[in-house]
Amino acid sequence: MLGARLAELGPHSTGQHTVTSLAVPNAGSLIQSVDWVAIAPPLIAAVAALAVLVADLFLPERHKKWLGRLTAAGLALALISLLPLTGGSPRATFCAQNVAGATDNAGCSYVADHFALVFQLLALGGALIAALLSAHTVESEKLPGGEYWFLLLSSATGAALLPASRDLATMVVALEVASLPAFALVALRRDGRGAEAALKFFVSSVTATAVMLLGVSFVYAASGSLHLGAVAEGLEHAPAQLKPLAEAGAVLTLVGFAFKVAAVPFHFWVPDTYTGAPLPVAGYLSVVGKAAGLSGLALATTVAFRPYAHTWGLVLAVLAAVTMTVGNVGALRQRFDTRYSAVRLLAWSSVGQAGYLLVPLAAAGYAPTAADPLGATAAYALIYGVVNLGAFGVVAAVGRRAGTSVDDFRGLFARSRWTALALAFFLLCLAGLPPGVIGLFGKVVVFRAAVDAGLGWLAVVMAVNVVVALYYYLLWTARLFAPAAVAAGVEAGTGAGVEGGVESRLPLSLTATLGLTASVAVVLSVAPQLVLQVAGGSLF
Repeated sequence: MLGARLAELGPHSTGQHTVTSLAVPNAGSLIQSVDWVAIAPPLIAAVAALAVLVADLFLPERHKKWLGRLTAAGLALALISLLPLTGGSPRATFCAQNVAGATDNAGCSYVADHFALVFQLLALGGALIAALLSAHTVESEKLPGGEYWFLLLSSATGAALLPASRDLATMVVALEVASLPAFALVALRRDGRGAEAALKFFVSSVTATAVMLLGVSFVYAASGSLHLGAVAEGLEHAPAQLKPLAEAGAVLTLVGFAFKVAAVPFHFWVPDTYTGAPLPVAGYLSVVGKAAGLSGLALATTVAFRPYAHTWGLVLAVLAAVTMTVGNVGALRQRFDTRYSAVRLLAWSSVGQAGYLLVPLAAAGYAPTAADPLGATAAYALIYGVVNLGAFGVVAAVGRRAGTSVDDFRGLFARSRWTALALAFFLLCLAGLPPGVIGLFGKVVVFRAAVDAGLGWLAVVMAVNVVVALYYYLLWTARLFAPAAVAAGVEAGTGAGVEGGVESRLPLSLTATLGLTASVAVVLSVAPQLVLQVAGGSLF
């Protein structure tokens, strides 16, 4: 009442002092209630990170293993918090009601729609599998447990926040929250390679972020807003003299997301970083880091830069073709007898897979609505995330007693039958061959998105690359089933997985990781509609 009265009176005098009213019309609109259910997934991961950090200060050394269990429990709880958000209309919070050009949730900074939920499922689920995979690594490599789990949860928080972000400022912050802890995770390995890998990762990322921030400033200057919907409105009606600034800003903004996706030419850090990082961290970066960049790239292009759809559609199509080609050629050139060749092969494979993931995004630039092509990207990303983390899990299991070169997997079936079968299934899924049916269906969905958008040349390039990739995937698979006589020399030299002629038992965390990823991949191959229905519905 007092504020309303002062607003009516305006500037007035009380005694010898002049009082100026600071009240604004409709002041109640400035007070917002936070939708805690909507922000629960990243919030729970952030709270778990703080809990791990505080618990590390008080737990005695013999009880440090509970930090890993607390991490897994926090990520599982964050995944469960996605359930109340499904099946209803999108929930939004942190909204500015007076954003120019805002419609529906266009003026909100956080929107929990179908798109956000799919990529949050991928980010938090991938982080949970990486946490299970990390339990043995943290113990065996004597990594600092408190710091490791805190950094993993912090990075997962940023990766879960990014898909729900609906303004450029929040997207940049989320991207950096996902990236900065990842630098430290890579550097935690104390054998010299970790520091070098982290430095390459850091320098490349900082450069990409600086370019991205410059682009965001250009976009803001041209559109007058940071909210994605308002940016699209502003760019569409921008004055002619600001068009070059807006176009340059759009291109520069996409650089940061292209770096996270590991698209060419922003891929050079991938092989060395994956090799120098702890194996669970490499698997985490290949799936969760890629999911974060992919979601940001999809939001920036299909929402904020929709007025330039045909321009970025062509750019992404060329980028997809070059990325998948460079990734597969790099994998073909990888020697199987060199140290860490298995990790480097998966690194180059992830670059090639990034090219496939970019194909539906490119198609979205030519589609009347972006929903269907984005559904193909989301479906393929979910499939890729499961099988790629499973492959890294097998490499970690074999690397316990052997090396991590591809030749160390020769004859694996003779000494570790189920582990070999799991890796063979994961590789066949990545290749898109039966019995990895889900991998085949995923590639068909991506291929169809390119054809439906009229990008026939891109579909041809993809088909050629899929055939090329068959060579190294099948060559690695064939080594798993080499005759026992051929593998004898390898076993004598390394004792890979064998103790006294009897297969050694895998740690519980590795067994859980392989069992979980293999079970999900098999179920999806039997009932692919569970994930492929994502490709058939609207993501926004």
